[in-house]
Amino acid sequence: MSLLASPRRLTRMGVLGMNQRNADFIMRYNPRRLYPLVDNKLLTKPLAIDHGIAVPALYAVVREQHEGKELVRLLGDHEDFVIKPAHGSGGNGILVVSGRFGNSFRKPSGDLITLEAMQHHVSNVLSGMYSLGGLPDQAIIEYRVRFDPLFEHISYQGVPDIRVIVFRGVPVAAMVRLPTRASDGKANLHQGAMGIGIDLATGTSRGGVCRGRVEALHPDTGASTADIRIPHWERILHLAMQCADTVGLGYLGADIVMDRDLGPLMLELNARPGLTVQVANQRGLLLNLRQIEQIHKLPSSIEARMALAQTLRGPPTTQV
Repeated sequence: MSLLASPRRLTRMGVLGMNQRNADFIMRYNPRRLYPLVDNKLLTKPLAIDHGIAVPALYAVVREQHEGKELVRLLGDHEDFVIKPAHGSGGNGILVVSGRFGNSFRKPSGDLITLEAMQHHVSNVLSGMYSLGGLPDQAIIEYRVRFDPLFEHISYQGVPDIRVIVFRGVPVAAMVRLPTRASDGKANLHQGAMGIGIDLATGTSRGGVCRGRVEALHPDTGASTADIRIPHWERILHLAMQCADTVGLGYLGADIVMDRDLGPLMLELNARPGLTVQVANQRGLLLNLRQIEQIHKLPSSIEARMALAQTLRGPPTTQV
């Protein structure tokens, strides 16, 4: 099943469209002056750390082209790590290294990449190939997340992440994004990753969607994606709300990963989160947003806002 339907029917189902998202929520609730706090990972990470938000450790930053020739020195003893653009989005430009093999480096797929190829990748990052607007960028080298064993049977090579949409400090929707062979091990739905909706009240998965169609099984592992209880669910919601409070954006996407040793970590934040969370949940987002919008004064405590989030349901998109 897909979400192809007439605009009138989608409205009845509470489906939020991109134009409405931009006009009613992003432009209204996200001050432009705050965008750099989420668009630049080199600003996001230290801000998060200052506010007690757990994030992957930063190993090094490459700011100039000549520094790319010093990768071996910058990496030190680190054998596994992630290289990503500071201003990247959508998973573009991210290189994951899981170990060293002689003078080369091993990717999670088992493929090898030479030092020269990795230096070329860093050079492309600095040139702005993957950045928002194509502007010159910096390359971040950070801790590689070891995903929680819970996801081993429903993920292909890469690290799954949990996207939580937070509106006015209240979580209104969430999904897990599972890497697949088609997405090249990346948790990006537009590249073929699988999305599974999560019930806000229980932290339990609702099933899966891949390439816009409902799928009961992961396309590569064959494992069921239904009725999976996400561990540390309240900690995840707490972390997402803490992120929203820290950066001050009213409409925010928080991407959180479950590390097997460190627990929930904030991976990145998004001031313009996409709408595929509706497809993953098979539920429109608009009703939950309007419910929160109509509350004149929301609770200040995270605990009270979490309790409010867990009362939200929203209509299934299959309703007529």
